Amino acid sequence: MVLAFAARVSTKDVGALFQPAQLIRDLARRIGEDQGLPDHWLNDGVKGYVSSRHEVLEGNLPQFANLRLTMPVPEYLLAMKCMAARLGGTTDEQSDVPDIRFLIRRLGLNTAREVLDLVGQYYPANRIPVKTQYLVEGLFEEGKI
Repeated sequence: MVLAFAARVSTKDVGALFQPAQLIRDLARRIGEDQGLPDHWLNDGVKGYVSSRHEVLEGNLPQFANLRLTMPVPEYLLAMKCMAARLGGTTDEQSDVPDIRFLIRRLGLNTAREVLDLVGQYYPANRIPVKTQYLVEGLFEEGKI
C-alpha cells in the first residue's frame, strides 16, 4: 500500500512472497537486528491469501539485479484485504479497513455487491468468510465509503 499506491506514509511490516523461505527469514532477522527493525518486519503471511488468479505487475516499484518486486493489481489487492478482513482493535493489531476503503474508492466501486463480486473473481464463494461480507456491507451501510 505504501510503495505501490502511496495510500499511506508508513507500514509496520512488509508483506512478501519469497523463496527460499527459511534462508530469507534468517537474512531478514539479521537485517532487522542490524537496523533495529521489529521482529517479523518482513513476513510471508500473505501466502495464505494467494489466489489461483495471481495477477501482479511491476508498476513503479524499484527493480534490482537479484530482486524482483511486484505488486498485486488493485482489484486483487482489494480481494486479498477483504479476505483477511482484519479489524484491528488494539494498538498492536493491524486493521485492513483503511486499505479496503482506499481501494474501493480507487476502483470506483459503488456497492457492497460490486466489491463482493470482485472478491468472488479471485476466490471461490465457499472460501469467502462471512466476516468479509459483514465488513463490506457495513462499510456501505454506515456511509464509510
